[in-house]
Amino acid sequence: MCKFLTSLFKKKKALHKTEEIDPMKKYLIVGLGNIGEKYTHTRHNIGFKILDHFAEKENLIFETQKLGDITTYKFKGRTFILLKPSTYMNLSGKAILYWLTKEKIPLENLLVITDDLNLPFGSIRIKTKGSDGGHNGLKDTQDKLNTTKYNRFRFGISDAFSKGRQVDYVLGEWTAEEESKLTERLDKASEIIRSFGTAGTNNTMNTFNGK
Repeated sequence: MCKFLTSLFKKKKALHKTEEIDPMKKYLIVGLGNIGEKYTHTRHNIGFKILDHFAEKENLIFETQKLGDITTYKFKGRTFILLKPSTYMNLSGKAILYWLTKEKIPLENLLVITDDLNLPFGSIRIKTKGSDGGHNGLKDTQDKLNTTKYNRFRFGISDAFSKGRQVDYVLGEWTAEEESKLTERLDKASEIIRSFGTAGTNNTMNTFNGK
């Protein structure tokens, strides 16, 4: 009987090992933003807003862990780890590097979602590399990862501000007109997240850029 139980335990242990997630099928999706109620509805927090919308649609719950709020989504054999850094925008890279390392996720499976002043409101641009474009969150990410070659999903917030008012605009809340159009854009963003993990970066760019 003892030998039988020992054998059974070993089989279960072996089975558990086979259930470990293949790192190539794990994806880190990072929405950039600032923590705190006063930032919740600001343009600069579109990264958080996209992940919150995705989580709500999929009945996911974020949990506060080291350097950010985390939730996990499984789809078509892939595991998506959604991260909202709690480091504030200027130190976003610290949280990204930590979770990439902890989860052993390859750099090519990272997608960083951010706002972009250089794109019209709601416009989408997915890129595999590029400069930080003056965005502090991307600047710190580039510094911490020591590369400009990582996937980013830029969401246009337009540049409809007067001279010297950029900070107020970026940290300002959406207009009523923008709010009315956001739901459709957020749904599109959710499609992009799923496509990134299932169809790959190039196919996702071809399908969604400019849409």
